[in-house]
Amino acid sequence: MQSIHPPMGRNAQRGFTLIELMVGLLLSMLTVLVITQVLTLAEGKSRTISGGSEAQVNASLALFTLQRDIQQAGYGATSNPEALGCPVRSGIAGLNFSLAPVVIADGGNGTQTITILQGNTANSSAPMPLTATVKTTPPQFPVYSSLGVRAGDLVVAVPPLNYWDGNPAPELWCTLFSVAATPANPLMLTSVPFDLQNTWNQNLPLPTSAQYTGDGSATSSYLLNLGAMVLRVYSVSAEDNLQMNELLSTGAWSGAQDLYPQIVSLQARYGKDMNGDGIIDTYDLATPTTNAGWKQVLAVRIAVVGRSTQYEKDEVTLAAPTWQIGNQTFTLSVAHVPDWQHYRYKIYDTIVPLRNMLWNDGSAAASAPAAP
Repeated sequence: MQSIHPPMGRNAQRGFTLIELMVGLLLSMLTVLVITQVLTLAEGKSRTISGGSEAQVNASLALFTLQRDIQQAGYGATSNPEALGCPVRSGIAGLNFSLAPVVIADGGNGTQTITILQGNTANSSAPMPLTATVKTTPPQFPVYSSLGVRAGDLVVAVPPLNYWDGNPAPELWCTLFSVAATPANPLMLTSVPFDLQNTWNQNLPLPTSAQYTGDGSATSSYLLNLGAMVLRVYSVSAEDNLQMNELLSTGAWSGAQDLYPQIVSLQARYGKDMNGDGIIDTYDLATPTTNAGWKQVLAVRIAVVGRSTQYEKDEVTLAAPTWQIGNQTFTLSVAHVPDWQHYRYKIYDTIVPLRNMLWNDGSAAASAPAAP
């Protein structure tokens, strides 16, 4: 019997050889590798752009928050320039501060802290000169008018300038009192009563007639009504967050509150008019120690450094960021950030005029409180 076999012509179908399979597999792997690299590069660029955007948003919001607060700084506290810089003591343990709109201090790691003081009253905040020596029975400050002062308001009793200026003795400083209400008359229009048993006042000695006296003249002691006083401290935390600590109405601090993340440096400088022409001549870190020195401070220049959240494989920041002020260049240290060279940074800065300082004349004659 003859067997029948399929035709073996040129067009007969056959499978792939091992070599063909290996070549195809290699080409596929190369294609996948190229696609993966392209996607990785695109994703890395996307994360870099996204991280840079976050740094921009955080830094710009931080700067806006600081600028808004500094613009209001000094309201009520600087209504009489002759009180500027007076060290203030209070009955709250450890609560001593300067009667100045903005105080810049060292915050560690090359950053600064910014303390902002302002009054918060529903009414006007004009100085109230004393018409006579302070009374201790019952405790009260005699004034021409206490219109607008309410029970619970915080007032600063300011001795004459030559009494406290440059004197380190705390008993000669300004004093922060909380206004009391009496059962018979909640607030007498010709006096401002205070209660030494109040939380704000209980650790204070009785004010003396030598320190707080007057007849309504330019040499009288006087009161500054700060209402619900605002005292805030801005700083950069160890976790690189802009944080704020605020004094509460109870006399306690609120505790540090994180505001914006990835803020690695906060910088500030006093803008000073050194010759009295109303033009800022220099920016520096030297906190004034006298009334004349505080009168020179007309603005604050601030800078905020935001960091991208994207860690770059290569070193993308080869030198620390710098801050240019006129012909001065300041290096902004970011060395406290681990692997700081592998991150990108954004710097935002602005000049904030202290408008509550600028609106005052600044001269002793024009700014002294006068009798009506």
